[in-house]
Order: sequence, then C-alpha cells, then structure tokens
Amino acid sequence: MAQEIATLAGGCFWCTEAVYQNLKGVSAVESGYIGGERPNPTYEQVCSGTTGHAEAIRISFDPDVISYADLLDIFFATHNPTTLNRQGNDVGTQYRSAIFPHSPAQEAEAKAAIGRAQPDHADAIVTTIEPDGPWYPAEDYHQQYWDRVGDRNPYCMAVIPPKLAKLRKGFAEKMDA
Repeated sequence: MAQEIATLAGGCFWCTEAVYQNLKGVSAVESGYIGGERPNPTYEQVCSGTTGHAEAIRISFDPDVISYADLLDIFFATHNPTTLNRQGNDVGTQYRSAIFPHSPAQEAEAKAAIGRAQPDHADAIVTTIEPDGPWYPAEDYHQQYWDRVGDRNPYCMAVIPPKLAKLRKGFAEKMDA
C-alpha cells in the first residue's frame, strides 16, 4: 500500500478535516499550518493573520484507492474557492484557498483540477498553488476536532454538515460505509 501526501487549505481546518477523514483510501488527516514565515507558529499567532500561514490539512492517502485528482475535486466541491482570503465568516490570509503540491505531477493535477472546477463557479477561482514548505502540526486539541467536540460547537454545526452533505451528494462512492 503506497502512501502519498496531499496538503490543502480551504478555510478553517476543523471544517476541511471533517470532509476527508472518512474517505476510502485516506489513512490520516492532520490539521496544521503551512505557507508562512514564522517557525513553529501557534494557533493564536496564525489566527492573528501576521505569520503568513494558512490553516491547512495534510492528508495521507493510498493513490490506488483514491486519487489525488479525486481529493482535489472533493476540495473544490466542498469549499468556496472564489473568495479571496475568506471562507464564510472566517476572514484573513490564514483562511485562503490554496493547494501545496508535493511534486510536479501534483502541481500539474492542481492546475487541471482548477480547470475542471471553474465551470461550476460563476466567479473566478482564486485558489493559489503555493510551494510545499515547512509543515507545522496544529496543537493536539485541533486534531480530529469534529469527531471529538464539533457537534457541540455551534460554528462547526453551521459549517460542517453542509460540507458533508455536498460530499455525500457528489462523492458517496468514495466514502467509507
């Protein structure tokens, strides 16, 4: 079983993590920070918008079960890639829509995925393709947040169930039973 890594930023990492953790072929989803200047940033520092980091997820997956292209298609179907530095009420560069490819092949696929997704959106997709850089795992209390406490968090209850509904509607065959 070969494993690959995908790193995506699509707003609040609690909300993007919840989308990917129950997909066939995904062995792990970790919330963290990428794309900034400060080494070892904290959640509070990233939330300040001054570090340059994005809240992101790092997905470990088996490409023989689920492809990188599938992960990207799910990414574009479950967040708004047309709002610059914003997802819903979350505003700032830390909530930008970005893809951090780990290889030239992933970069080419990211460009192709943007092209596939654009016809589904009236506005231009503003998702950036940024260089892979140092990855900083988020604090433990952010990991698997939806599974642990999300259903008791009003913010999560407002944002995550609609994302999961989009996932079920468009990609049910990719989900674990």
